[in-house]
Amino acid sequence: MQVALGAVYAWSVFRTPLTEQYGASVTAVNTTFSITIFTLGFAAFAGGLWMARSGPRIVAITAGVLYGLGIFLASFAGNSLTVLYLTYGLLAGAGIGLGYIVPVATLIKWFPDKRGFITGIAVAGFGGGAFVTALVAERLVSSIGIFQTFSILGVIYLIMVVGAALFMKNPPEGWKPEGWEPDTAQRGDRSGVEYDLGGALKRWQWFALWALLFLNVTAGISIIAEAAPMAQSIAGVSAVVAAGLASIISIGNALGRFFWAWLSDAIGRKWVFFVMFLLQAVLFFILPFATAFVFLAVLSFIIISCYGGGFGTMPAFTADYFGSTNVGKIYGLLLTAWSFGGVLGPLLISYILDSTKSYTLAFYIIAGIMLASAVVAFIIRPPRAESRADAPQAEGARA
Repeated sequence: MQVALGAVYAWSVFRTPLTEQYGASVTAVNTTFSITIFTLGFAAFAGGLWMARSGPRIVAITAGVLYGLGIFLASFAGNSLTVLYLTYGLLAGAGIGLGYIVPVATLIKWFPDKRGFITGIAVAGFGGGAFVTALVAERLVSSIGIFQTFSILGVIYLIMVVGAALFMKNPPEGWKPEGWEPDTAQRGDRSGVEYDLGGALKRWQWFALWALLFLNVTAGISIIAEAAPMAQSIAGVSAVVAAGLASIISIGNALGRFFWAWLSDAIGRKWVFFVMFLLQAVLFFILPFATAFVFLAVLSFIIISCYGGGFGTMPAFTADYFGSTNVGKIYGLLLTAWSFGGVLGPLLISYILDSTKSYTLAFYIIAGIMLASAVVAFIIRPPRAESRADAPQAEGARA
């Protein structure tokens, strides 16, 4: 399911052909991707609320229908950017958001003893979805055109997501691995309280987590949206080689979601974010000088591994601070940070590119943002409730 949904990260392969098709600016075309990401964040929140009432399966099936239909209908957008915004942007974005939250929230309940590890595996699929898609889509676009490509991909995505949805269900209420209790180190990084959504929103830590995800998304998604054109501009490679960068960074996205999430189980979630932000600050500063394709690919790979690491680590981070019972709703709302970061990142880099015809200023600005972000990661700590007043009503365990 996550591999199919994560194919959206191959967007940069479509950007240049769409710009040529419509005769539009980079900003106008990239607005499609921004709409997709903005919509999916709010759809994930809706999916979390819906899961609490109806269970994960029906949410996931609906996600597959909306996502596949949205990409398929984008094949009819040949003469209108507005149609592309409504199909690839709004409709597909809603499907991605509904689908994304399902395996994340469900697996946290099945594996409370391995929160970082298991969510890292789950969202690694999302990060890796662009790997195959970028290579296949580039060849399809070259041979049959971009809009016919959308029709084929839409059908494939629908079958993959709906098929996987049939296996989604929650564990029995109160379930946990036999004999498992959190160790002392884990208790120090956890609040020890099962918050409901209202209780979580009364804690400043929820807003700090939102900021961490928003800032990390803003940086990484600017590279994802511009990967192929960036490779052509900075390294001077062909369109085919540039499309390869989209596949390369998709591997970084996938591996980063697993690696950083696994590391967070060992050193703590906040320190993983602290390290990722400092690392990205240095790499974004160096990026304009990466005129050799291999060097550019290595830097981009590491940056996107940090981007993926944010998504791999944040579900467990949220469950540590606010409990796993209502994580679908609490993390679902927190994913609106993805929405806003998904708009700011691509539009920031597109606006500067349209104005200066160079990536340098945009990368320097993002490097500064990453330095400031490290401060937020440094100061955050688990909420300490004075009472159990914020304890939630348990979510249903229906399939």
